[in-house]
Amino acid sequence: MIKSMTGYGRAQDTIDGIGVTVEIKSVNHRYFEFSARTPRNCGFLEDKLKTLVQSMVSRGKTECGVQLEIEADESMQVSLNTSLASGYISALEEIKKEFSLGGNVDASLVARFPDVLSVSKAPVDEEKIWNAVRTVAVQAVEAFIKMREIEGEKLRNDLISRADAILSDVEFVEKRSPETVKIYNDKLVARMKDLLGETTVDEQRLLTEAAIFADKIAVAEETVRLRSHLDQLREMVSGDEAIGRKLDFLVQEINREANTIGSKAQDVEIARHVINIKAEVEKIREQVQNIE
Repeated sequence: MIKSMTGYGRAQDTIDGIGVTVEIKSVNHRYFEFSARTPRNCGFLEDKLKTLVQSMVSRGKTECGVQLEIEADESMQVSLNTSLASGYISALEEIKKEFSLGGNVDASLVARFPDVLSVSKAPVDEEKIWNAVRTVAVQAVEAFIKMREIEGEKLRNDLISRADAILSDVEFVEKRSPETVKIYNDKLVARMKDLLGETTVDEQRLLTEAAIFADKIAVAEETVRLRSHLDQLREMVSGDEAIGRKLDFLVQEINREANTIGSKAQDVEIARHVINIKAEVEKIREQVQNIE
C-alpha cells in the first residue's frame, strides 16, 4: 500500500511513573528530514527517536515532539551542605556565649539560613526515560503511518483514475493517426487535380508523399511506450514499497512521450487529446510529490 508523505500521529501513556506524550507529523520532502522537540535535559532522546522513526518512515520532513511528566519525588532531590550548617551552628553558639543569650539552636532555625538546604533535579535516568518514550513513540508512529496509508489509498485511486483517462486519450490517438494519413492523401490528390487540371496525376509520387507524411506523424512507438509506462504506474501503486522517487522518474518519461506525440501531431483532434494527456500528467506529477 502506498503512503502519503503527509500524516499525523499522537500517543500518550504513563510508564514507570513517567507521563509521556509523543506527537509526530510530516509534510512533503524529497528526502527524509527529521527534527525533534524534547525537554531541555533530555537531548539524548533526539538521535534515538530519529533512528526509531527512520526505521519506519523513508521520506518526508518529519517533526516529533515529546512531553514528559516525572513524579516530583523522582525528579527532585534535597541536599544538605553539612560544612555550612556546622559553621552556622558554631556561630550561633558563639553568639549565645558572647552575649549571654538564651534559646536553643535547632534544625528549623539552621535550615532557614541561605544555602544550607538546596533543591535540585535528580540525575536523569536515561535508560528508564528512553524505555518509556520508545513505547509511546512506537504507538504514535503507528498511528502516524496509519493516517499516511489512508491518504495513500486516496492518492492511489486518483492516480489510477488519471492513468485510465490518459489511456483513453492514447487509444483515440492510435485510432485517429492512420486516418490522418488518408485525409492528407485525399487533400493532396484534390490539390494536385486543381493544379494540373486534366493532366494525369502521378500516382507513384502521391504514394511517396503520403508515405513520407505517414512516417513523419507516426506515433506508434510513443503510444506503445506510453501504454507500458501506464502499466508500470498501476503496478507500482499497487505494491507496498516506497515508490515516490520512482514515480517521479516515471512521470517524466510519460511526459516525454506525450511531448513527442504533440510535436508530431498534424491533426487538430489529436492535438486536443495530447493536451488532455499533458494536463493529466501534470496533475499526476503534483500528486506524486505527496507520495512516500
